[in-house]
Amino acid sequence: MKIIVIGGTGLIGSKLVAKLGKQGHEAVPASPRSGVNALTGEGLAAALTGAQVVVDVSNSPSWEPAAVLDFFERSTRNLLAAEATTGVKHHIVLSIVGTDRSPDIAYFRAKVAQETLVKAFGVPYTIVRATQFFEFLASIAEAGATGDRIVVPSALFQPIAADDVVDYLAKVAIGQPLSGTIDIAGPEKAPFNEFIARRLKASGDSRPVIGDPTAQYYGAPIDDASLTPRGTAWLGPTNLATWLAKA
Repeated sequence: MKIIVIGGTGLIGSKLVAKLGKQGHEAVPASPRSGVNALTGEGLAAALTGAQVVVDVSNSPSWEPAAVLDFFERSTRNLLAAEATTGVKHHIVLSIVGTDRSPDIAYFRAKVAQETLVKAFGVPYTIVRATQFFEFLASIAEAGATGDRIVVPSALFQPIAADDVVDYLAKVAIGQPLSGTIDIAGPEKAPFNEFIARRLKASGDSRPVIGDPTAQYYGAPIDDASLTPRGTAWLGPTNLATWLAKA
């Protein structure tokens, strides 16, 4: 099966291309680096010709509100139009758990706009919403650095390993379109600050981590329901201790 991975040179994309390739599929990474630019449409038609599935794990180079919205709207429109022309049978997009619950976060608003376009266009689709990745806990901690301590929200958090995200996306890519949305998350749910504290301790960072209910996440307030799945969700098998042991 020919599967095009948009954003195929990034963290998730590169791992997904490798996994699908090992399974015997023709997994093709597509990004501006390879001459395929979903934002401008450059190279899309040629790349998608003969493909049955497109997995969009691309990311905006800018999180400025207008820029990130423009990126996801334009790139998604271009992708869907090229898929309709070339006969792609399944469009998969990686999104974020809670996008529709935190409208104050510009990136989340942009992902909602992307999801809306995918649902309305007509190409069979599956939207996979993932929680935050373990791989980004350290950078999130630095964003909360205040003097000699780290201040982050105390709301519930349920992060997931990138490898588990890749495993689930690979299953979706070779399966039938859901024409719907599925949430995926890690196996552990705990206050945000506890995950950050465990990550810093494992790296030898002794700074205290403070959980503050008023602390913001990417410039917006969050609560226990903001970043965790509601209802049924697929849970990855990798807990934080296992991931830290391999990191």
